[in-house]
Amino acid sequence: SAGVCCCCAALRPRYKRLVDNIFPEDPKDGLVKADMEKLTFYAVSAPEKLDRIGAYLAERLSRDVVRHRYGYVLIAMEALDQLLMACHSQSIKPFVESFLHMVAKLLESGEPKLQVLGTNSFVKFANIEEDTPSYHRRYDFFVSRFSAMCHSCDPDPDVQTEIRIAGIRGIQGVVRKTVNDELRATIWEPQHMDKIVPSLLFNMQKIEDIDSRTGPPSSPTGGEKEENPALLAENCFRELLGRATYGNMNNAVRPVFAHLDHHRLWDPNEFAVSCFKIIMYSIQAQYSHHVIQEILGHLDVRKRDSPRVRAGIIQVLLEAVAIAAKGSIGPTVLEVFNTLLKHLRISVDFELSDRRSSAGSAAFSTSSKESDERIVQNAIIQTIGFFGSNLPDYQRSEIMMFIMGKVPVLGTASQSLDTSHLGDLGTRRIQIMLLRSLLMVTSGYKATTISNALPPPFLDPLLSPSLMEDSELRQLVLEILHNLIDRHDNRAKLRGIRIIPDVSDLKIKRDKISRQDVSFMKKHGQQLYRHIYLGCKEEDNVQKNFELLFTSLALTTIELANEEVVIDLIRLAIALQDIAIINEDNLPVFNRCGVMALVAAYLNFLSQMIAVPAFCQHVSKVIETRTLEASYFLPETIFKDKCNLPKSLEKHEKDLFFLTNQIAESLGGSGYSVERLSIPYVPQVTDEDRLSRRKSIVDTVSIQVDILPGNNTEDKIDNTEEITFEALKKAIDNNGLEEQEKEKRRLVIEKFQKAPFEEIAAQCETKANLLHDRLAQILELTIRPPPSPSGTMTITAGHAHYHSVPVYEMKFPDLCVY
Repeated sequence: SAGVCCCCAALRPRYKRLVDNIFPEDPKDGLVKADMEKLTFYAVSAPEKLDRIGAYLAERLSRDVVRHRYGYVLIAMEALDQLLMACHSQSIKPFVESFLHMVAKLLESGEPKLQVLGTNSFVKFANIEEDTPSYHRRYDFFVSRFSAMCHSCDPDPDVQTEIRIAGIRGIQGVVRKTVNDELRATIWEPQHMDKIVPSLLFNMQKIEDIDSRTGPPSSPTGGEKEENPALLAENCFRELLGRATYGNMNNAVRPVFAHLDHHRLWDPNEFAVSCFKIIMYSIQAQYSHHVIQEILGHLDVRKRDSPRVRAGIIQVLLEAVAIAAKGSIGPTVLEVFNTLLKHLRISVDFELSDRRSSAGSAAFSTSSKESDERIVQNAIIQTIGFFGSNLPDYQRSEIMMFIMGKVPVLGTASQSLDTSHLGDLGTRRIQIMLLRSLLMVTSGYKATTISNALPPPFLDPLLSPSLMEDSELRQLVLEILHNLIDRHDNRAKLRGIRIIPDVSDLKIKRDKISRQDVSFMKKHGQQLYRHIYLGCKEEDNVQKNFELLFTSLALTTIELANEEVVIDLIRLAIALQDIAIINEDNLPVFNRCGVMALVAAYLNFLSQMIAVPAFCQHVSKVIETRTLEASYFLPETIFKDKCNLPKSLEKHEKDLFFLTNQIAESLGGSGYSVERLSIPYVPQVTDEDRLSRRKSIVDTVSIQVDILPGNNTEDKIDNTEEITFEALKKAIDNNGLEEQEKEKRRLVIEKFQKAPFEEIAAQCETKANLLHDRLAQILELTIRPPPSPSGTMTITAGHAHYHSVPVYEMKFPDLCVY
């Protein structure tokens, strides 16, 4: 205006004269406030002139930018800001377009001060709530420009920080200006999110203390937010995610994966974990499953990446589900477990294929690959277990069934988790890892009734014999049972196998057994007894196996034992003692002593729990005798690191053993129904035995004839004679009846397989006298009587006549041979 004459100036439009007057001759003097008030009053009084005022200001600003007259640029932007704050009429829309055009001019300049100036003006504009939204207005340029400023690499660190802060604040302004209007959702389009999110993440990587920033949204001071790009970027990122809705959540999360992939931030994954913690805490709780689904999808995409990358993604998933499990996770539960189990199988496949392909290569390389895959597998198990343990009980029971249904069983087909191509080694690895994850899921699970915790579809496969061929598998199965049975947290008090001097010192918690639990034991108690019985007969048992078996018996006593169950448990304990004494399975001396120690520890516990003085006295007397004469029959001795094992267990006095007749006498005097104690325990045989590759529990039919007086079935047996059925046939001379004998044997075998044991025992008792007479005749002809009143004679049928068909043992305690 300096070069314009007075006449020409008077002829100029009033709005131009008012605009010109706000600029002083010397820009250092700043905005002329009096003239600015006149311009503002004119704009408010004549809002139709706003568009012309804005256009003229923009023209002057563009000219001053080109001429590097930055002082006048500052004055023009200050005037624009004041006009924006003062005017809110319908006519402000064209003025805003001029304003945004001027801001864009400043952002395009290469001068950092002008870029900061333009950003500050835009932020002020963003905080203004317009009366009516402008749907045609777009902010594409500003998104691109502010994102570029976030990546400033100016050689001057102070200038670089200043520009980056301006870029972040500009993005924050764009977000605030656009996300509140549902009809203008252009900011959520992928092309914008792909610029905004990586720009924020790029600056967030500069946070020095990541762990301090991963919790729920914090409130840093204004000075910290203004001076630190990392804190400002994080605050903007949280704000962006907090405004995300159901339809645009995925667009905001997917660029995070792209950034982490591009910058290789999955290994190590501290920053990735930090990002997703921020995401999970910032979004609305009902949208958590969207994030989890995106992580699962990315895990599928990167399934052939290095093990450490996959482990990093799984660790991120663990952190996400740990937060989501506390809120709403929607339909994602089974999808999470199904995807993780699929990747578990893939990891095992990779591990085994690397082992096969590296058979002739360096051992270091092979070991490294296997170790990396183990990291992936452990991460998967940890995620499964943590997620499952944080679910509500009703969902957790479904997950337990789901995982159990995925456990592969040797000898069966149609498993949903295909391991056919992995071989026995791969199948065993899958079994162990699935059971480990199931162990974590069941941790802390408190069912109101045992039938809810152990429904038949879950109990049957869990106790399958195929899961018992490996020591570690059996340990995991027992630990899972402990999690489900122990409803009063007594397991820690029972840890370790030992002779407990006073059980009352343990302060065991228990409730009266419910009718539902009584019904469960009547239906499924034999399955539990059978599992413990077979577990004691395994040759690869170590100390931990015996400790877990002891805990199983003790927890069953605490949680599920009424009078009938107590009798069954005593029968089971005596049967376990017989395993060690008779040793039909040719167990090592350590195993036999371990079983004897297990029986001693358990009967000591049981006798004190039911508090029958005569029973406690008998148990204590046997333990005292063992302490003096056979300490290797006690857990404190046999499970020492250096225990001197005896060479043989064949010559021990009956005082070292727990006797059925004395136990029956002591319990009978206290009102217990002890008739069933005279019936030896024999485990049920199920269809699963045919699928198991272990030696059958009944490879032979044997009739054990106890000749001890007083029905002492447990006393030590000194002499054993064996008479095969071939010898019997020759002695009886049953020529011409061979076919009838074969048919009889088939019927007997079938009967023993299908009939209840109590019925079999009752029939055997009624026929005892007939069998006694027949055996007596044979023994007089073929066998010299034993020199002492103790001994056992066993009649065994060879495998050649039965073609490996499972048959049973029969014991006749009332049979005496004179």
